[in-house]
Amino acid sequence: MAMVAVAALALAAMAMPLACAVTDDPKKVDNWFNRLSHAERKTTCLHFFHDTISGKSPTAVRVAEPTITKKSPTLFRVVNMMDDPLTEGLEPESPLVGRAQGLYGSAGLESLGLLMNMNLVFTSPKYNGSTLSTLGRNPAYETYREMLIVGGTGFLRLASGIATVEYNVIVMHY
Repeated sequence: MAMVAVAALALAAMAMPLACAVTDDPKKVDNWFNRLSHAERKTTCLHFFHDTISGKSPTAVRVAEPTITKKSPTLFRVVNMMDDPLTEGLEPESPLVGRAQGLYGSAGLESLGLLMNMNLVFTSPKYNGSTLSTLGRNPAYETYREMLIVGGTGFLRLASGIATVEYNVIVMHY
C-alpha cells in the first residue's frame, strides 16, 4: 500500500482542529510592515513526507483524466487534488500539526514532471493559521527535486525558500 506519513520536524506537538489567521487586524499587519525594515530574517527548517494515494482513506485523489491519457506513459493530463496530514513525526499516529493542500498534474509528454501547487496549512499552537505556498515542477522520478517556496502567511509571512525531495523545506521569513 502506498501510504507514507507526512512529517514536520521542529514544529510544536499540539494540534488544533482549525487554522485561524495569526493577525486578523489590518492595523496590526500595517504595524508589522512598518517595523519590517528593522526585523531580522529567520530560517526555519521542516521535513515533510507526502501522500496516501490508495487504501480506504486516500488523501490524494485523481480529479481529472481525459480518455487519451491512458495512452500516455507519463500520465500526461492527469490532475490530482490532495489534503495530506502534516504530522510531528514519521508515524501516521503522530500528532497532527497541519495539512498539505493543493493540486498536482502530470505536465510532461516525454518524462514524468508534475506541476504542483501545494499550501502547507499549520494548525499547531505556535504556527496556527500560518501557511507556506509552493509552486513548481516536481520531476518525480529524479533523485533530487527542488520546488520554490513562493510565499507564506502568519508566522511565516513573506517566506521564500526551497523545498527539496521528500519536502525538506528551508524557509526565510520575518
